[in-house]
Amino acid sequence: MLEESIIKKLESLLKRSVEISEELSKEGVTDDISNFTILNREFSEITPIVDLFKSLQQLEEELSGSREILDSGDTELIELAKNDISFGEEKIVQVEKDLKFMLLPKDDADDGAAYLEIRAGAGGDEAAIFASDLFRMYSRFSERQGWKMEIVNSKPSEPSGIKEVVVKINGKGVFKHLKYESGVHRVQRVPETESQGRIHTSTVTVAILPEVDEVQDIEIDKNDLRVDTYRASGAGGQHVNKTDSAVRLTHIPSGVVVECQDDRSQHKNKAKAMALLAAKLKQNEIEEQQNSIASERKILVGTGDRSEKIRTYNFPQGRITDHRIKLTQHNLDQVMDGDIVSISQALITENQLAQLSNLENST
Repeated sequence: MLEESIIKKLESLLKRSVEISEELSKEGVTDDISNFTILNREFSEITPIVDLFKSLQQLEEELSGSREILDSGDTELIELAKNDISFGEEKIVQVEKDLKFMLLPKDDADDGAAYLEIRAGAGGDEAAIFASDLFRMYSRFSERQGWKMEIVNSKPSEPSGIKEVVVKINGKGVFKHLKYESGVHRVQRVPETESQGRIHTSTVTVAILPEVDEVQDIEIDKNDLRVDTYRASGAGGQHVNKTDSAVRLTHIPSGVVVECQDDRSQHKNKAKAMALLAAKLKQNEIEEQQNSIASERKILVGTGDRSEKIRTYNFPQGRITDHRIKLTQHNLDQVMDGDIVSISQALITENQLAQLSNLENST
């Protein structure tokens, strides 16, 4: 049985659905394109919930009818009614559960693009190599999802690997599927340079930041910025040695620093850096709010110390373990090739279940 507060919410959505339908059917509704678009979006968002609520109401009516038959005195009909009641009760329980999930608060950033930051932590050269491995893993995952990656900044490590890389990933549902990747990733394996076959432990930090509209979502005072330009390093031929195309932005009040050197145009690099800075400042606001909620701390990025880990990649045993949800899989090769859908979905489901529990406890 749904809680009274949830029923009231569903009834309110049903009423709102009728109101929007009437608005959209009015003559001249397309004269105001902005309002027409907003109404259409709202209608498309609540329609699946409203339709399922109507199905629930229909099931409850049918169940009520079947229960009335129990007093009919007709043995054959009563037996059929009992079967219908059993089936109906099971169906209603499932529909009510589905409705609760659909009513859970949605993260507005879920459908949009995101920034991926990967930085080598403890472990020296092996950490840099694993940072490169993780970058490949996320690149392959993005390819599988049909997303596009755009490098914002990268710093290679000698003799191989990367110190850090920042990329923007464009596509549908990027942040939703990657946001729980934020944290410290620990690797256990025998480095290629290890002559005695000893297993080493290294760490890499990963951060996922949702893209924001810096104009609407967060305001950045130009007086609070220090802009530095310098010559880009890495790939790019002779060009990197001749022009100061790379841009470093420092947000003085917060101390946040971002860099971009991927493009040959200083103007384009500055624009990319501004977008990344807006995302970082927005994320800082979110984390400040989350710091007071103990259950949310698990998704915050740590310092890169070996003891702060969300996931362990054990190569000798071919095992990957996500410590937040105690998920262990023995398909490390596939995961490192970008097959992380099962892990992503498990994290999403666990978060939804936690939200559902909070919803039920608050009603």
